[in-house]
Amino acid sequence: MIKLKHAVITLLIMIGPLAYSQSLTVSGTVTDETGSPLPGATVVVSGTTNGTQTDFDGNYTISDVSSDATLVVSYIGYLRQQISVNGRTSINVSLAEDLQALDEVVVVAYGSQSRSEVTGAISTVGAEEISALPVATADQALQGRAAGVTVTNSGAPGVAPVVRIRGVGSPNGGDPLVVIDGVISSGLGSINPNDIESINVLKDAATAAAYGSQAANGVIVVTTKQGKAGKTEVTFNTYTGVQFVTERFDLLNTEQYLTFIEEAFGTVPTTPLSSSGNNTDWQDAIFQTGLMQNYDVGMAGGNENSNFRASVGMLKQEGTIIETGYNRYNARLNSNFNVNDKLKVGQTLAVTFRDITPEVNGNNTNRSLIEHAIKSAPYLPIYNPDNLGGFQGPTSALDGQDAENPVRIQQNGSRKTKGTEIFGSLFAEYELLKGLKFRSQFGLEYSYNNFDSFTPSFDDDSNGQSTHAQAFAAITKNASNFRRFLYTNSLNYKVSINGVHNLDVLALIEKNEAVFNQTNTSSQNAVTNDITQHGPDQVVATSTTDEVDKIGYLARLNYNYDNKYLLSGSIRRDGSSRFGPNTKWGTFPSVSAGWNIAAENFMEDSNLNILKLRGSWGTTGFDGIPNYRFATTLNPNWIYVINGAQVGGTSPAGIPNPDVAWEEREMLNVGLDVGLFDNKFTGAIEYYNNKSNDLLINLPLPGSLGSLASTVPTNIGDAEVKGFEVSLGYNDYEGDFTWSANLNFSTAKTEMLNKGTEGIDQQSTFEGSIVNGLEVGAPIYAFYGYQTDGIYQNQAEVEAVLGTEQTAIQPGDIRFVDQNGDGEINNDDLVQLGQPNPEFTYGFNFDANYKNWDFNLFINGAAGHEIYNTNIYDLEGMPRTFNAGVAVLDRWTPTNPSNSIPRAFDGNNGINTASSDRYIESGDFTRLKNVTLGYTLGDNSILSEYFSRLRIYISGQNLLTFTDYSGLDPEVGNATTNNSEFGVDRGKYPQPKSVLLGLQVTF
Repeated sequence: MIKLKHAVITLLIMIGPLAYSQSLTVSGTVTDETGSPLPGATVVVSGTTNGTQTDFDGNYTISDVSSDATLVVSYIGYLRQQISVNGRTSINVSLAEDLQALDEVVVVAYGSQSRSEVTGAISTVGAEEISALPVATADQALQGRAAGVTVTNSGAPGVAPVVRIRGVGSPNGGDPLVVIDGVISSGLGSINPNDIESINVLKDAATAAAYGSQAANGVIVVTTKQGKAGKTEVTFNTYTGVQFVTERFDLLNTEQYLTFIEEAFGTVPTTPLSSSGNNTDWQDAIFQTGLMQNYDVGMAGGNENSNFRASVGMLKQEGTIIETGYNRYNARLNSNFNVNDKLKVGQTLAVTFRDITPEVNGNNTNRSLIEHAIKSAPYLPIYNPDNLGGFQGPTSALDGQDAENPVRIQQNGSRKTKGTEIFGSLFAEYELLKGLKFRSQFGLEYSYNNFDSFTPSFDDDSNGQSTHAQAFAAITKNASNFRRFLYTNSLNYKVSINGVHNLDVLALIEKNEAVFNQTNTSSQNAVTNDITQHGPDQVVATSTTDEVDKIGYLARLNYNYDNKYLLSGSIRRDGSSRFGPNTKWGTFPSVSAGWNIAAENFMEDSNLNILKLRGSWGTTGFDGIPNYRFATTLNPNWIYVINGAQVGGTSPAGIPNPDVAWEEREMLNVGLDVGLFDNKFTGAIEYYNNKSNDLLINLPLPGSLGSLASTVPTNIGDAEVKGFEVSLGYNDYEGDFTWSANLNFSTAKTEMLNKGTEGIDQQSTFEGSIVNGLEVGAPIYAFYGYQTDGIYQNQAEVEAVLGTEQTAIQPGDIRFVDQNGDGEINNDDLVQLGQPNPEFTYGFNFDANYKNWDFNLFINGAAGHEIYNTNIYDLEGMPRTFNAGVAVLDRWTPTNPSNSIPRAFDGNNGINTASSDRYIESGDFTRLKNVTLGYTLGDNSILSEYFSRLRIYISGQNLLTFTDYSGLDPEVGNATTNNSEFGVDRGKYPQPKSVLLGLQVTF
């Protein structure tokens, strides 16, 4: 019996560990301290990749768990817990708030800081805000989301919006620096918005000066999504919908047009088409409903020592103007590895393929497609199969005008820009000593672009006079590539002394090498339209190479005492090959301080969670000027006359200025952050004053110098931008119905303080008249022209102002104000008429959730600026027998004394069409940017066993716009690459409205 008892005990001892180590299925609920469920919390078996996430009600189930395993439970904003299973199959977990983690971490230059430690001006846009607005590019998602950031969109697919941070401080450019995962980028156009975790906008010297010579216009810092420990998660996002333009100019129909040109110009078209009764709506002919589709798949996962995230995406966007569109294909892989306790390595890699089918200007003209649509005679049909190419256009001698067929411009032939971009980085970080880390990073940006254009021969003139014709096929092939290498090495030391003295010291060296190559070729083929490649006829080939090398050194110190008293300072020294040996180097310091008043003992019983006062001062630089401005460049196409014969040669293109130096921005910022009642109410207010010094202005040269260039670049200009920014927020996250509302608005007032010369420096022109320029005391690129005072109704009024000697101005002409009273209207009477940069921008975002339903409403707007609307010239100018707007039916005639529309004058007398306040309109607008309604299937759905989350939504963009602007779209950016074109509407491609249906799935 004793032996039997011993045998049973031995057997139990042997079976016990086996039972104890068996695989289990563990389930439970993860809640916060109040018992509220935490959906999306991560539950992982320690040391493995076996993990899962909690569902909408905080429930989880995890299989294949060893009975002696340890579960690691984590959730953003809460303290992580490690729980021994000890053979249990049901484990409920309550997580405590991590007050330090709840203090938002923001990405700054070369690192990150908790929001409470930040002493500068930073606006953050998170992944949820970015994904809430289905857009093609990430910079579009910034519009209205961040105070002080102005985004002006284009309706043309694939065309980047104009982004300005705190106004325009220089006539030489205003694009902010873009940094993606620590690597400088040429822009945000190639990155998939669904790959972005956050965008931080650095707006003052305390945050931007660490980038030194490149940060004068602010910095946009993008962080892409990374994997995290737990079960591998797969996401699928898609949306599809339509885009359309409903706005149209009110143009004359055929009957009105024929009556108008006969009465106004005495012209009766003699082509048979003029009496055909045809009535073509040229605007409807060029606009279409475009389909937009987006597909995105992501996969992310990892364990305690490594993580990864991979994604692929496709965007296909048809333009709302015929034969325009944009396609983009993305792939991205991010990974991080903890090799051991000391060494961490990681990489990011993104590959993008894209192609753009652009809008085309007319044959050998600068008219936009919309301008052609306005001017074209409505009795002309679009197509004529008997004409070469199959299109119909005017016969100048018989129709009295030469507007091109806009449909032929777009549909005849093909043109496309195809691009490939590789963007990524490799880094290694090693902890040399406790708190001391060395980090080395290599970044690469490489892009290759091809532009192919093929225009077959055509003749739109069925009367054989070749008003618009091309007797050959035209072939253009342009290729360019850009390569940037960025090497960054840094030492970062963080230490806390006695728990109250907190130091963060950074020392860094960075080298930036960039090379741009471009080859442009063109040829003609007079034999056939079937060959789209270059032949030997009329071949023209040119090429260029630009290289820029930069090197920078940075030292930065962040200190805080008990997280109450904050101090930060940095100094950066940069050298750039864009400047000569006299001025190659620039030094850019900054200093900032802050006081966390809410952390003081006397604030313990206050409802103020955040009350921080902060201020900063510093300088940043700008070197975004054309290369080789300090040196004498050569013109290889100069013709000399030697012994009476013309000989090709080379000549100096201008006079050098070896002292060309950096433009500098001196930035002052004062801010206050507030949070009330557990941050249910939040707010921030900023005052800033940015002064631009040593602006590069092209000073005129006397003709006696004999220089080919009439100007020389000189650091002589000064400008100032100042204003306020306010952000207000309310968040209610209790109960079945939760909602939040956020409002931001900002002001920016720009003034040119000095430019080295007096008067107006003309920049852009239209029809031979000034559009804008630079003048001391005025905003950069302010609009100029004549002030109007009605219309001369009779000869006596003309003579009373201008005397009896002149005959050019007659009754029916516009009365311009003689500003100096000298009896003449000339350049001395030009006045400032407005300016293109918004002085006030705002955005309002409202989110609401009720159980499984979600709703978003987003409104943005701008005010305090004007638009130079050249369309008015086409609609009301009446320079020739072009079609026009219906307003010309009420033009001035001796029997119709109009005081708003002048008389018609065949031949463009340069008076009624001169630049004036007729073309200046308010650009103020308020736009319903987005409205979205979504529904997430609950856990009781039949599909819940297949998906951890499934959401469907319908969304509309730009559905309502409130504005007094008479053009098709009040958002007018750059018409060309010239910065002075901002706010000039030369027939801009309008932004479309869109309606989209989307699906978001998580497996």
